[in-house]
Amino acid sequence: MSNIQEMYGSMVFNDTVMRERLPKDTYKALVKTIETGKHLELDVANVVAAAMKDWAVEKGATHFTHWFQPMTGVTAEKHDSFISPEANGKVIMEFSGKELVKGEPDASSFPSGGLRATFEARGYTAWDPTSYAFIKNGSLCIPTAFCSYSGEALDKKTPLLRSMQAIDKQALRILKLFGDDKTTRVITTVGAEQEYFLIDKDLYEKRPDLLNCGRTLFGAKPPKGQELEDHYFGAIKQRVSDYMKELDEELWKLGVPAKTKHNEAAPAQHELAPIYSTTNIATDHNQLVMELMKSIAAKHNLACLLHEKPFAGVNGSGKHNNWALSTNLGRNLLEPGDTPSQNAQFLLFLTAVIKAVDDYQELLRVSAASAGNDHRLGANEAPPAIISIFLGEELTEILEAIEYGKSYDDKQKSLMEIGATVLPHFPKDTTDRNRTSPFAFTGNKFEFRMLGSAFSISGPNIILNTIVAEALSQFADVLEKSTDFNSDLNALIKANISEHKRIIFNGNNYSEEWVLEAEKRGLANLQSSVDALPEFISDKSIKVFEKHSVFTKTEIESRCEILLENYYKNVNIEALTLIDMISKGIIPSLISCQADFANLLATKKNLGIGLDTRLEETFLVKMADLSGQLFDKYEQLKDSIKLVPKQEDAYTLAKYYRENVLTVMAALREVIDELETMMGKKYLAYPTYAEMLNSVH
Repeated sequence: MSNIQEMYGSMVFNDTVMRERLPKDTYKALVKTIETGKHLELDVANVVAAAMKDWAVEKGATHFTHWFQPMTGVTAEKHDSFISPEANGKVIMEFSGKELVKGEPDASSFPSGGLRATFEARGYTAWDPTSYAFIKNGSLCIPTAFCSYSGEALDKKTPLLRSMQAIDKQALRILKLFGDDKTTRVITTVGAEQEYFLIDKDLYEKRPDLLNCGRTLFGAKPPKGQELEDHYFGAIKQRVSDYMKELDEELWKLGVPAKTKHNEAAPAQHELAPIYSTTNIATDHNQLVMELMKSIAAKHNLACLLHEKPFAGVNGSGKHNNWALSTNLGRNLLEPGDTPSQNAQFLLFLTAVIKAVDDYQELLRVSAASAGNDHRLGANEAPPAIISIFLGEELTEILEAIEYGKSYDDKQKSLMEIGATVLPHFPKDTTDRNRTSPFAFTGNKFEFRMLGSAFSISGPNIILNTIVAEALSQFADVLEKSTDFNSDLNALIKANISEHKRIIFNGNNYSEEWVLEAEKRGLANLQSSVDALPEFISDKSIKVFEKHSVFTKTEIESRCEILLENYYKNVNIEALTLIDMISKGIIPSLISCQADFANLLATKKNLGIGLDTRLEETFLVKMADLSGQLFDKYEQLKDSIKLVPKQEDAYTLAKYYRENVLTVMAALREVIDELETMMGKKYLAYPTYAEMLNSVH
């Protein structure tokens, strides 16, 4: 057995460990809970807890924690030791089924959108047995859901599990109509590609904006960025390679199937992609990926940046959410097969996704909404804010043939002709790929490309699962009443293709022509998060979430409140950080630089022998003009913070910050960036883009 095989999952209480350590009856009961969602009896939980504790202690664990995902976007954990004192002054190591199943963190100290007040602190964490426990930093981490004393979900895990139940229920209805009585469960699977930046930690710690905000608030464009396109898939530098190697190994120990790693398009940018997992497990894994990326970077004197747009002028970082539907028998329901035009079941599921995305395009846009991601969407490294679907030439032609009642001959894969006989022949795909599309079909799955790199993937998948469940529900309602299944099935697919084809676009999503075309088609163009987030609490959105028991109206409203609060609070932090950096670093540097030039100019003039002073005079005039602009906008930014409306709702505040604070910050940045290009290195208060993006050798 290789080291990797021994290493993989070594810190996970997985199926292999459970099979070895649990009595057969207990193991069967736990597997039944995992597969069917049935409640686990306390006596079974006690046996599982004892085995889990013994295994964890053998691995060096001293504590346990209920590991959960509150609305902060990161994970949370409260650690308790296994020790239990005895009368003789000794301790024993204990862990009960009750401690495994339920925890009790403070619910008022996490974002709740008004669901919890400070004096209403009780909340509960509940074990998610479908996601394996693992050991991290000497603690047994038990993946859990998090809810309030009154039962509302306060986390990202609970509604995700609910949405998985919803799509399972509706997909099974469809499969039974096709005569499938063997499938007992339909699951969504996800592979989340994670992009990130690595820069030298010493430089990172000299940039308060990176420390406080995750992104640079100013910085002149470096002489060389990504123009030569030489970083993408380029040779990985040794220091980065060492980091990636350790990251892979630590992820493998935790059972995270890290598969692919490479340099991304921008300098200092990289990507890690895992193999697919069930959606809730993939979500847990992605949270671990982001956490370990940061902690392991510090060991290598690096800083890992997960912000969507840490540097202006070069590509920001996204997270590609590859989403598919599979059965418990291992069948991918989005697999077209060799003859997709004749695969009625595939075409029905495909049409359901098309209908869902068109009907709820605003909700999908909401799932990618944040202050950070607004800097990225629409630039040439990310899709625009307009939702559309790329299907490719073959599937589009099939759907058009169905819509217009034409015959279609499925395309046979041809061999690639590269021109050099020594190169191997391999089958050519029947369609190209579109890297500009926000929601692209990529052979047997859909790739949702709008997410920002710092996002939890739970939100987009909650929405995807729910809206596709709704489309399948509507289809099942029609077909279950059918007296001529094949005829009604064809009619249903045809009608929905005609009704929802406006969402299909196979062209360049970056082009200005597409923006105009999308407007003609009536597609939503919610350019900022402030525009998008009110769609979360529309009557239509609330209705679909309540119908499928994914969110209550109260839970939706609280989440919208949290997202809007996050927006304006992030912008406020950025504005205060920029003010601080200007007052403590940029202004003193400007004064010092101008003083030196003024002294030189005075010295030359005092010599009185006609020395050329054009450089000093021109420089000082230009510097004085820019300094004046800087001061005016600096004062304007401070005033905009002072004038923030008091006692207003979250939407009004978010809108104010977008329109009155962000605009001044952008204007300030232009002045600061121009000043940076004029000043010598010794006067620059903060590391430059050129230094940071090329800091890892």
